[in-house]
Amino acid sequence: MAVTVRIPTTLRPLSGGNATVSVEGATLAEVLKNLDASHPGFSDRLLDDNGALRKFVNVFVSDDDVRYLDGLNTAVPAGETVSIIPAVAGG
Repeated sequence: MAVTVRIPTTLRPLSGGNATVSVEGATLAEVLKNLDASHPGFSDRLLDDNGALRKFVNVFVSDDDVRYLDGLNTAVPAGETVSIIPAVAGG
């Protein structure tokens, strides 16, 4: 099941400068694992030491924030888009 992963500008050096990459996976955990396998370094930037999503990273499947779904167990249908969006803070 190929899905498209949108890569934010700050992480594009890890994807060879690509704004999107195609990877396989039926769940978000599988997608991120395969993303890191084909483009090493993503796991270190997206996951904490316990394997959970870092607090400053937002991940969406379609337009839905995975924190309000099943987290890393969120299903990712074939052809869907996963968007990685770094949190922005300021005042």
